[in-house]
Amino acid sequence: MSVVVIGAGQAGLAVSRELGELGIDHVVLERDRVAQAWRARWDSFTLVTPNWTLALPGQPYDGEEPEGHVSRDAIVDYMQSYADRHAAPVREGVGVDELGSGRGRPFRLSTTDGDLEADAVVVCTGAFQRPHLPVVATRFHEGTTVLDATAYRNPDDLPAGGVLVVGSGQTGVQLAEELCLAGRDVVLACGRAPWVPRRLDGIDIVTWLERAGFYDQPRSVLPAPAARLLANVQATGARGGHDLHYRVLQSMGVTLAGRLTGVGGGKVTFAGDLTGSVDFGDARRADVLGLIQSRLGNDAPAIPPDPEPFVAEAPVEADLSRFGTVLFTAGFRPDYARWVRFPVFDVLGFPVTGDDLATGVPGLYFCGVHFLRNRRSSLIWGAGADARLVAQRIRRQLRGK
Repeated sequence: MSVVVIGAGQAGLAVSRELGELGIDHVVLERDRVAQAWRARWDSFTLVTPNWTLALPGQPYDGEEPEGHVSRDAIVDYMQSYADRHAAPVREGVGVDELGSGRGRPFRLSTTDGDLEADAVVVCTGAFQRPHLPVVATRFHEGTTVLDATAYRNPDDLPAGGVLVVGSGQTGVQLAEELCLAGRDVVLACGRAPWVPRRLDGIDIVTWLERAGFYDQPRSVLPAPAARLLANVQATGARGGHDLHYRVLQSMGVTLAGRLTGVGGGKVTFAGDLTGSVDFGDARRADVLGLIQSRLGNDAPAIPPDPEPFVAEAPVEADLSRFGTVLFTAGFRPDYARWVRFPVFDVLGFPVTGDDLATGVPGLYFCGVHFLRNRRSSLIWGAGADARLVAQRIRRQLRGK
């Protein structure tokens, strides 16, 4: 096989389409099913970005609600129809356990369906692959149900009792809201996460950011490499999309606490840093709104006033018996180095690439990685540009053989 694409999510499907447009023979290996990462989201999940972002190369969004937010199943249907429409050569149920050097060709892939070799490989296994569980997650006794967000489906599946949600990025605030609306006693252990208003002048914030060139920003705008691991912006597409941040959750009755710091003696303890985390989010909100104003000038929307000062008496501890479930939403980490046997990763585990997406190993590429080339690299509507670059490089490589 000339080219192997690993993963049939948005990045893998986009790469496949671009390779097909260039007439390049390839196969897409998918351990589970097309769009598996989306299939695995919780039952009520909705697209956090507006519907117009449901746009892969050659198949833009054509629905009647570009500023709305579609359900998980609608996302999966779009991805499946995309694979079918473009005749993506996907082999479902074939996982790649190891990628290393080949004998007859540069790359050998050890798969669940046997070994194969290839001249070029594009790894498209997602922006992140491994749920991050802090050390404190191991300190709960066996009587407490401890889950990470990938195992959550709906409130009815959880044991009776309150829920401690640990992590307050995009997923954490969405699950805290859903559980609270289901009548659960919810405590949210908060960290530093940005937030923005859902809409300005009736138009989604993502649309404004796109117009302002926010998603074109390269990785170099990050203050440090570790900034790639910061929480996603607090936002939701649920029930049409609405503001969702600390103040909203507090007004609903969610108990906000600082970072989870300890478990023992029948109690959980929290840091006294809640106010600092709220201040951090407020500052990032101001940064984003300032960027929109500066970039769009007279075309910018009306900017809402600053939020009211945050006031809360955050608990420093809580009885563990209060919770039937502890739900960790502490983000994800790259997991490429566990199975890709080439030294192309930085200390955080992200692939190191140039602006042309080339790695230090000729013929090895990555797509769909967070901030691979710019802010849109891991997003649905950002997959096409990176996929096109990779396909063009592969064509040049194969012509040079």
